[in-house]
Amino acid sequence: MSTQPIIKLHDGNLMPQLGLGVWQASIEETQLAVSKALEVGYRSVDTAAIYKNEEGVGKAIKEANVAREELFVTTKLWNDSQRNPKQGLEESLQKLQLDYVDLYLIHWPVPAQDHYVSAWRELIALKAQGLIRSIGVCNFNIPHLQRLIDETGVAPTLNQIELHPLLQQRQIHAWNATHHIATESWSPLAQGGQGVFDQEIIRQLAQKYSKTPAQIVIRWHLDCGLIVIPKSVTPARIKENFDVFDFKLHKDELTAISKLDCGKRLGPDPAVFGSDG
Repeated sequence: MSTQPIIKLHDGNLMPQLGLGVWQASIEETQLAVSKALEVGYRSVDTAAIYKNEEGVGKAIKEANVAREELFVTTKLWNDSQRNPKQGLEESLQKLQLDYVDLYLIHWPVPAQDHYVSAWRELIALKAQGLIRSIGVCNFNIPHLQRLIDETGVAPTLNQIELHPLLQQRQIHAWNATHHIATESWSPLAQGGQGVFDQEIIRQLAQKYSKTPAQIVIRWHLDCGLIVIPKSVTPARIKENFDVFDFKLHKDELTAISKLDCGKRLGPDPAVFGSDG
């Protein structure tokens, strides 16, 4: 197995740069997918309370022959739990059958309900109690991030945002980097490659490197310094998505892919998501 790259978060904790996402997978699908991923060599798994499959992650980890300290488990606080993050975290830990999570994220800022700063303060406290190793956020725009820092003095270790070749989020990525916040890509393949895999540059590079379009896009994320969590429940694809450490894209190839950016957002707009309750 090729050595996978590791990212050092600003709190000193280490995180694999490539992990498995399990969005929209059932408990049973998740258990099988995580088991396969751990067998292949993945050591990072990304789930969330709202995915309703944390039990599947927990079962797979419990049955795997992998030491807990080798794993990096991420889960997320859902919007309706922002007033009581401790309860949300405890429920997730119970389902995951874990004593702590490696990374806990506020899933959306939901600025209309205006609880994300108080929730962040609670995450800081929960980290101090040892229930969380690293704390971060999901889908936060620059004003949301700036407010967290201004009002608490603590920057997130990571900001997980929708990011793929059609939505490259360069401004947020650069801002995160300036503030030592890692950027993690969700929907990194643009939800199954829609509009990405058929791009001429992606097809050319796939042919050049004898890789699939998905592998080229995952490699693009890695070479751009992004943490990436492609989702799959298909064993062959889980293995394929991990087989990306034996090549790198050249600077001119990264530049060519950068030209695909057209601001195509596939998920909700963080500025307004959750405002309807």
